[in-house]
Amino acid sequence: MTGTQEQPGQTVRGLMRRAERAALATALARDASAWPYASLVLIALDHDASPLLLLSDLADHTRNIAADPRVGLLFDGTAGWRDPLAGARACVLGRIEPARSARLLARYVARHPRAEAYAGFMDFKLYRVAVERAHLVAGFGRIHWTGANEVLFDTAGAEPLAEAEAGILGHMNQDHAEAVHLIARHVLNLDGEGWALVGIDPEGCDLGRDGALARAAFQKRVIDGESAHAELVRLAKRARRLADGNGG
Repeated sequence: MTGTQEQPGQTVRGLMRRAERAALATALARDASAWPYASLVLIALDHDASPLLLLSDLADHTRNIAADPRVGLLFDGTAGWRDPLAGARACVLGRIEPARSARLLARYVARHPRAEAYAGFMDFKLYRVAVERAHLVAGFGRIHWTGANEVLFDTAGAEPLAEAEAGILGHMNQDHAEAVHLIARHVLNLDGEGWALVGIDPEGCDLGRDGALARAAFQKRVIDGESAHAELVRLAKRARRLADGNGG
């Protein structure tokens, strides 16, 4: 937002969209008193920002959610802050359920390419969290509870983008790798070679390289291949202007 402070739900969603990992909180099923149990998980998101997790049946957290599907996910945006407690973080609460969707699994693997090695194993399953609310702490005076309707993005009308996403990623990474590199280097100020487009949603696109992730926001809402093309072209043109020293 320009000239105004983000709404709490937008800040939470931004933290979620930029995250590659989160702390997952479940209730320990093997203990009658249901002690809290926290574990590290890799995260992807659906286009509306609903969290996606690829979990092994053998893990304690998977046994826990079989008994109680309520979960908490801590998204930590404080990396690099001199005082981490002044940075933003959010605890997202919801109920987790299996997601039997080839599209969502492809989206997860695109974000975490190493997961392809085990994504097809019988004991690994994709899960989706139905967000119910979130608690945001974003520095002094910014502590809020916010509902799912504020955290999640309304994707009505953007179904064509979800269907076209895999093709867009393949096209950009194979035919326009130079443009992706320029966006990484000059728009996002990322070092190194080999950045690839690993996700696109109505609000922006995600770039990945060796486990690192970065995000470029769109100026306009993207709903299909045509509008995605327009925003990616805009980012590429901006990157070229910056590369030539002509400003953003």
